[in-house]
Amino acid sequence: MTRVPPHRSLIVRLLVASLTIAVAAIVAASWLASQATSRTIQQQLGQSLSDDKGVYDELLGYAATHRDWSGVRPLVATRAAKLDRRITLMTVDREVIVDSRAGPSLATARPSATVDPLSVDPGLAGRTGRIDPRVVGPYRTTPAEQRQIRAKLAESMECIRHNDADGQIVDGPHGRPTLVVTNVSAKPNFPCAVVPPATPTETRALASLGKLIAACAGADPRKLLVGPDLSVRVLDEATGWFDQGLTDRAAGCVDQARRTQLEPYAAPPALLFVTDPADPTAQAAFPLSRQNLIRTGTATAVVLILAVLVTILVGGRLVRPLRALTEAAQRPADNQRVAVTSRDEIGYLATALNELAERRELAERQRKAMVNDVAHELRNPLTNIRSWLEAVQDGLATVDGPLLTLLHDETVHLQHIVDDLRDLAAADAGSLRMHPEALHVNDAVDQVVDAHLPNAGAGGVRLVTEYAGDPEVVADPVRLRQLVGNLLSNAIRHSRPGDAVTVRTGVEADRLSIAVIDTGAGIAAEDLPRLFDRFWRADESRNRATGGSGLGLPIARKIAEAHGGDITVESRLGSGTTFTATLMY
Repeated sequence: MTRVPPHRSLIVRLLVASLTIAVAAIVAASWLASQATSRTIQQQLGQSLSDDKGVYDELLGYAATHRDWSGVRPLVATRAAKLDRRITLMTVDREVIVDSRAGPSLATARPSATVDPLSVDPGLAGRTGRIDPRVVGPYRTTPAEQRQIRAKLAESMECIRHNDADGQIVDGPHGRPTLVVTNVSAKPNFPCAVVPPATPTETRALASLGKLIAACAGADPRKLLVGPDLSVRVLDEATGWFDQGLTDRAAGCVDQARRTQLEPYAAPPALLFVTDPADPTAQAAFPLSRQNLIRTGTATAVVLILAVLVTILVGGRLVRPLRALTEAAQRPADNQRVAVTSRDEIGYLATALNELAERRELAERQRKAMVNDVAHELRNPLTNIRSWLEAVQDGLATVDGPLLTLLHDETVHLQHIVDDLRDLAAADAGSLRMHPEALHVNDAVDQVVDAHLPNAGAGGVRLVTEYAGDPEVVADPVRLRQLVGNLLSNAIRHSRPGDAVTVRTGVEADRLSIAVIDTGAGIAAEDLPRLFDRFWRADESRNRATGGSGLGLPIARKIAEAHGGDITVESRLGSGTTFTATLMY
């Protein structure tokens, strides 16, 4: 047995890994413990505002309605006192705007949120729009315009209700009242305007917004229409319809253009910090005592010793069966069995090794039997050819027609055996080539039956075909004929004069079935499992007239398997035999 170097030994690697993990865990635990006892309260910087979103929303509302932060101090002081928290606002350059109380520097801290009414945080604001609707800017309408809009919406509401629907008036973008239909009428289309026309104030603001959108989308501002509900359309003068491509591009520019237009009317972005008011830096460090250090060191040593002992014990139990498996694998010729002592991965490996040894023994027996069979099959025709050639050389025979026919038959028989062996070798190697194409299976079967008519007639056997329709399938026509031919020739050889051999085809779902049925002597039940073994024949005399080469049925099964199917057999002594090939197509 090859000795494994210590640095590659499984037990050494397991020991090193266990020690590394144990040391890392102990050091980490000790560090965490010392940090927990030497510090009290860590500064809570960047705390989430999930416990009180009202702070963010109130500051967002202030920023949406003011051009700067100059008057925000009273609001910050009120919210800080109510929450008993420290609230700080900074510019994006980390300059303090307002701070509710003194405390540690927040120059490098992570902000709780960024207050920007033109880029709202959906998670904190609880809405999907990124621009706060409270930023009105140039869209602020006069009281008279407000009354005019609501009057128009009231008329629309009456129209909607008259058409068996309902709705409500809500504040839309930039504070403009909007009518929302809440109960759709059964009528497919009712003539009620839900969006009143823009007021003079809004018309001027929308015209300015249209220029920004047109510049972003690369469209002609004279052809771009912006509605009071901020819908965008771009006209195509050539067709008189809307240009859908430019309209989609312009719609994607609406938010950017609105931010540019509203930026002068809102406070600039500010960083918001909501932290604990306590100053942890005033707390003195609490060092570990000597007693605590000794206790920690002792615990560390005990854990290390236990880890080493457990690793050695577990590693020894793990390596022992592996050594047995290695010794068995290094002597494959002995086919040594390994005791299965566990049900874990090593136990599965031992079971697989034992199964491999059994398969190897079976394969060796089959190989020896196949070599003997091949030698026997090749010896007879080669002996006949050699004997006749020597007889011609010695002048005991003359080269005439019958002799040439005999030699030709023996050569053809040899060629068939070699071809069959080649096909089986290709099938075993997974390289049996298939060339599927669309064909009518009945035509292929007819060709095979016609080719076997002389042989069947010579033996007094009648061939019958029964077709269920004329299915068109996708298969290899050459291999399909070879499969049917092997089954048919096998049936003819085992039929008696006066018997009939029937070839029946049919299709079910995606499967093609070809059955070859003979009324011959049948096959004994104990012989059925060996029918597809190579060179096995029920007739032990190996008579070529009845036994063939013993390769036809194995080749037929390989062809069926290559088509995604199989061959089954049913037989009773004295009642004939049925071979059924099932193929996927």
